Amino acid sequence: MGARIDHLVTSGTFSLDGGTWDVDNNVWIVGDDTEAVVIDAAHDADAIAAALGGRTLRAIICTHAHNDHIDAAPALATATGAPILLHGDDLPLWKQTHPDRAPDGELTDGQSITVAGVTLTVLHTPGHAPGAVCLYAPELSTVFTGDTLFQGGPGATGRSFSHFPTIVDSIRDRLLTLPPDTEVRTGHGDPTTIGAEALHLQKWITRGH
Repeated sequence: MGARIDHLVTSGTFSLDGGTWDVDNNVWIVGDDTEAVVIDAAHDADAIAAALGGRTLRAIICTHAHNDHIDAAPALATATGAPILLHGDDLPLWKQTHPDRAPDGELTDGQSITVAGVTLTVLHTPGHAPGAVCLYAPELSTVFTGDTLFQGGPGATGRSFSHFPTIVDSIRDRLLTLPPDTEVRTGHGDPTTIGAEALHLQKWITRGH
């Protein structure tokens, strides 16, 4: 059986800068019938473990360290033995949620993570958060963008640790260079494609945030 992408939506809250909001998060599982990685362990470790269905979890990959994307990571790591991987620039955000539990490994730009015969390449895409990353899987014609790129535009940049010009640079230089038919699987909401989002770039730049 070849590699596939499984998807579940978990619900919880996002908290930053003194505010809290209800959110639904996309959790992505990439693997085959025997092994997998989880991209963003959000809110519900039990639901994610159930979706794994007994497969060996090779890694819990964090696209960034906002609490709604990492709140279930330690519990899932404890249940499965899988390491938690995060870009080092997001450690200050991580520590706001998990001050007593460090990630197990560091994601770096250009790093390759292989599971079920497919390779995920780490693309450092700061802007929404300093250590935000996307994961490009050319064999699956997919990029997992976390909160860097959504259907219709970039992720939010109105809170601490974020910067609008930086996220626009990241999208333009690291994501819009991918093939136009690449599917964009996001941290929240519906998927899109690189080609569709390329049409919006000038609007993002002129509109600001």
